[in-house]
Amino acid sequence: MRKMTFPNRYLIVILTFISTSVCYIERVGFSIAYTIAADAAGVNQSTKGTVLASFYCGYACSQVPGGWAAQRIGGRKVLLISFVLWSLTCALVPLDPNRVTVLVIARLLVGVAQGFIFPSIHTVLAQWVPPHERSRSVSLTMSGMYLGAATGMLLLPSLVKYRGPQSVFLVEAALGAIWCMLWFKYASDPPRSEHPKATASGFGESLLPVKGSQKMKVENGGISSKTANIPWKKILLSLPVWAIVVNNFTFHYGLYVLMNWLPTYFEKGLQLSLQEMGSSKMMPYFNMFIFSNIGGVVADHLITKRILSVTRIRKLLNTVGFLVASLAFILLPLFRTSSGAVFCSSVALGFLALGRAGFAVNHMDIAPRYAGIVMGVSNTAGTFAGIIGVRFTGWLLESAKTANPDLSSPDSWKLVFYIPGFQCIFSCLVFLLFSTAERIFD
Repeated sequence: MRKMTFPNRYLIVILTFISTSVCYIERVGFSIAYTIAADAAGVNQSTKGTVLASFYCGYACSQVPGGWAAQRIGGRKVLLISFVLWSLTCALVPLDPNRVTVLVIARLLVGVAQGFIFPSIHTVLAQWVPPHERSRSVSLTMSGMYLGAATGMLLLPSLVKYRGPQSVFLVEAALGAIWCMLWFKYASDPPRSEHPKATASGFGESLLPVKGSQKMKVENGGISSKTANIPWKKILLSLPVWAIVVNNFTFHYGLYVLMNWLPTYFEKGLQLSLQEMGSSKMMPYFNMFIFSNIGGVVADHLITKRILSVTRIRKLLNTVGFLVASLAFILLPLFRTSSGAVFCSSVALGFLALGRAGFAVNHMDIAPRYAGIVMGVSNTAGTFAGIIGVRFTGWLLESAKTANPDLSSPDSWKLVFYIPGFQCIFSCLVFLLFSTAERIFD
């Protein structure tokens, strides 16, 4: 009998899935550990917002450079270097909530290092994954974020309770080191595809700029020159790119506000203890994991069966996801029980994740050769959403304390959740009007 082999591209997808899981364990872990340590030290909400938002300032600075670096030297190498840098920072920095400057600098460094990760992943996936597998491959990889967040919410509060906040940093650094060893041993660059249709879709290309005088084959068997120039002007003036940018901003605004402030909402707004909530507190992120993969499988099924055009499939999933999420965000402050709040936040995040099968895969549709660059541009917007949303939410809650010092009133939280709710409605309209799945960058 013929020996069955495990395709290398599946291994790459699994490793990138694990990488996003570990990254989000780190992000949620810091939010949990710092929130508990800061509350014990009497740190005010505005200062907490500054520390939590500092990660996103560093993250924003390295998104486009991350896409450029992945384009120049390869996503595989850049991904490994970024993991090493943030893991070392976590291992070496003490968690002292009274040393605000040290924490801000540390979070900036972690943000800069992690900012290279997602553009690198998109570059790697555009190299390895053929077009008809991209929706579910990207959805699976990105769903690692949510599984990581769910795992962090489930396990890390107990770790903080029994081992202290600093133990979270050490566990995160160890996970990062383990992933680095796996990636170093098993990851590789893809073999070049010689199939004309695959190459036309960007699959199997090196995706590194070809030197000015270098020639390559094209479909008709002739020779074509490829230049090393990245079409920055065309990318920045493209309406389909801006449709992705707007939706990426909205997605991450909602995600980062909930990721960083949901622990505070449970403890302050609903007067609940994270330790006593058990597994229910992980449900919003676990729901994202499930719905992200549902979106990817549905999209690829519709594409394979040719039921709708790829453009219509992207728009359909994006619209359904964002409209349902908007309703859940708006209703969230009205739920005053643990089960109600968990259900509503789960629906909001789950359907946001479903929408990723629309806008988040669209980078590879319109620009497979420059997927890392376009991802860097759009993820910069998503990162600014984190800076603005997390910091602004801290300011909103600090202002709300004048009327309700313990933040237990739903009125203290309405604006916090209404803002991402209405953003979802606006963003899905932009995507309906301006997005396309046609390849527009050669």
